[in-house]
Amino acid sequence: MKAIFKKISSFILFLAICQVTNAQAPKFVNEFLNIGVGARAHGMFGSVVADVNDVTAGFWNPAGLSQIEAPFEVSAMHAEWFGSVANYDYLSFGKQLDKDIGSYGAISLIRMAVDNIPNTLSLIGSDGSVDYDRVTSFSAADYGIFLSYGRNLAPEGMSVGGSVKVIRRSIGSFGGAWGFGADLGWMWKRDKLSLGVMAKDITTTFNTWSFNLTEEEKIVFQQTGNEIPVSSTEVNLPKLLLGASYKIEKEKLTYRINGQLNISSNGTQAGVLSSESINLDPTLGFEVGFTNKVYVRAGVGNIQNVINEVNSNASSLEFQPNIGLGLNLGRINVDYALANIADVAGIPTSHIISLRLKFEDRVSGGL
Repeated sequence: MKAIFKKISSFILFLAICQVTNAQAPKFVNEFLNIGVGARAHGMFGSVVADVNDVTAGFWNPAGLSQIEAPFEVSAMHAEWFGSVANYDYLSFGKQLDKDIGSYGAISLIRMAVDNIPNTLSLIGSDGSVDYDRVTSFSAADYGIFLSYGRNLAPEGMSVGGSVKVIRRSIGSFGGAWGFGADLGWMWKRDKLSLGVMAKDITTTFNTWSFNLTEEEKIVFQQTGNEIPVSSTEVNLPKLLLGASYKIEKEKLTYRINGQLNISSNGTQAGVLSSESINLDPTLGFEVGFTNKVYVRAGVGNIQNVINEVNSNASSLEFQPNIGLGLNLGRINVDYALANIADVAGIPTSHIISLRLKFEDRVSGGL
């Protein structure tokens, strides 16, 4: 019985940090930054690298910050992922710096966390007694801070931008990591067509982990056959996002068709265009607007060749659809998205809500 309790004592904590002990491989690092921000973008499965003109551009493509007309803009988002197990929160502030060249600056904060995780490492005392009062809780949280800037360039319609990001990851008091990286974006708009390029982690992003388990906690790990984590470094390799957007206007209706190709070296092999060394992940997004007030959105992504569980020689093509709604109330925009509709890999659907507030010049009667 004592051995069983010790297994339970270290199981949840082990799950939280087991990926760090294998952190030498430069794959699937800082995955919380691949989720994305803003319900509008989620409704179109993130296909907005060439079509983002609000403060969320600091995340998707900093070049899009130059498209913001409001002198000051605030955006916030809350989402519950994996059946409300993980909370994802986002807050961003943007300010116009020079109207003549369209320069705009923004600061953004992202937090994704699993809170109130039971810490049962001290459940069993040295004398073998079980005391539930010794059970505490902790959070496994990831933070990202973005400092972004975008501006227009010549020729007309071209803009460029970049973001510097600081990453903090923590697992209660047991350990944590600091990371740093940079993104660079480019955008070109002409009439109904828009093109965008986003280079993420252009300098590679390094996360340096350190742990401070007590001797008692290390003993529990050893007795339950779990590996004790050691200080290590994660490396996030660069990614390239290529996007295109086309806009059609007919009387009171506006149509947008967005396509995007996300290129990385993850090499999951499950992707429809993937290999062992490179992953090409295409996504599509659609938006229909009525009188620039009400919007309906849909997106498709995560297109994979899934191997048949019964016959490993057979596979089927699967994809994940997202949908969303938007409401433009003038200075306030409210957006909603429903993600993971197809329940890919058993992941429950997730509800995403975001708000955006635009402040106008006081001279023109703004807030």
